[in-house]
Amino acid sequence: MTKKVVLKIPELLRKHDISLRELSRLTDIRHAALSELANHKRQNVNFGHIERIAEALNISDIRKIIDFNDVEDE
Repeated sequence: MTKKVVLKIPELLRKHDISLRELSRLTDIRHAALSELANHKRQNVNFGHIERIAEALNISDIRKIIDFNDVEDE
C-alpha cells in the first residue's frame, strides 16, 4: 500500500453548505481544477490552492483540507 495526498473538497462543500461553483468563485480557482481535485483526478496539488481554500473557508488547520488515502500498488 502506498499513500496518496487528497483534498477533502466534497466534505468541505457539505460542511460549509456551498457548491463547487461557489467554492470556485470564493477562491478564484477554476471550477474544472476544483472538480478534478474533488474527484482525485489531478496528480499534483497546488499549495496556493490549499491556501486559498483555507482563507475562503476560514480554516486554520490544514488537516481539515487534506488527507492521506491508501492506494493499491500497481
